[in-house]
Amino acid sequence: MLFSLCAARSATPQAATGTLDFIARISPTAARPEPVRQFTFYLLTKSYADICKDVETQDAPPDRDKFISELKVSPELKDWLKAHEVLDLTSPNLDHLLTPDDILHVPEFLLAYQHTNSGGVTNGIPKPKYTDADKTDNPDRYQKQHDQYFAALKKFIQTHPESVSGVELELTAVNPQAKWSQIEFEHKRRVLRVAPEVAQTKYLAAQTDTDLDGRAAFGNLRRATIGSARSTWKRAPATHTCAGTSP
Repeated sequence: MLFSLCAARSATPQAATGTLDFIARISPTAARPEPVRQFTFYLLTKSYADICKDVETQDAPPDRDKFISELKVSPELKDWLKAHEVLDLTSPNLDHLLTPDDILHVPEFLLAYQHTNSGGVTNGIPKPKYTDADKTDNPDRYQKQHDQYFAALKKFIQTHPESVSGVELELTAVNPQAKWSQIEFEHKRRVLRVAPEVAQTKYLAAQTDTDLDGRAAFGNLRRATIGSARSTWKRAPATHTCAGTSP
């Protein structure tokens, strides 16, 4: 969909004020342009994109590290998330990001890997010989067998990288992506709600309504305001402008 404005400035060289006339048309995909009828347009003294940036600065975006720190997951997983530009633990590409050390060091990754390869689906995968009871009853034996298991498992992962595939399916319960997306959505919604209010209360120069042909005009404008408006229309990436000057 293409939105176009054709603007013409009316002001004599000696005049301090002038009129900005324009025609607004909209072109639906694969359709002929049509006038934007009986629509209210606002002329601002500052670009709306810059106003949105100002509002976003004042309403600080969510802090990613703070969000991760408050998650109810292991400290090891929090450290891993902070060190990587990823929050979606169910992404199909997660297995390419995980190293053998990551899997062994982060409890959630280790458990997901063990579940993915349980039930005899992976031939030759090492199995732990220690038990939780040994941790208190025989800590030396527990630690020795634990270290042996981790050494064997690390070697197995290194020689069988395909065994990491599918671990993301076991991480749904600890995946923080949905919660983070909701926080970002709420922040953007606040900005979208506040920005129009700020634009109209602080930066509104004039407003007008188009007629049935899509024509309208901003009258009694200072020459600087007219020049600024024409410049803004030329820079707008979603707007096509054809401009002319009449005496």
